[in-house]
Amino acid sequence: MNFPAALKYTKDHEWIKIEGNVATIGITEFAQRELGDIVYIDIPSVGKEVAKEEVFGTVEAVKTVSDLFMPVNGTVTEINPALDKQPELVNSDPYGEGWMVKVTLKDAAEAEALLSADDYKAIIGE
Repeated sequence: MNFPAALKYTKDHEWIKIEGNVATIGITEFAQRELGDIVYIDIPSVGKEVAKEEVFGTVEAVKTVSDLFMPVNGTVTEINPALDKQPELVNSDPYGEGWMVKVTLKDAAEAEALLSADDYKAIIGE
């Protein structure tokens, strides 16, 4: 499995990419494999403030629904529009076209407390 070293990870299987005070967030390759074929993604509207570890949406797969947990405090500024028509992008390209939201960070330093790729791999037994 692929876990890009440039990203940070959570124990809840989200990844986060920080660029200045903007964070792009999605779910890991491990998470999408565990879920199976993703058929729908429900994420709140742009402008919503979400606290760290708060549920910010759900991912629906053929057999289950899973909550998405915010890795940092921030405000949703963008939702990936492609996922409305092609939720399977999360399966085929979880770190690229399958990103879920972009948020403006309240404190970029929060990301430093998240897991590195190696730490995440240790948690999932890779």
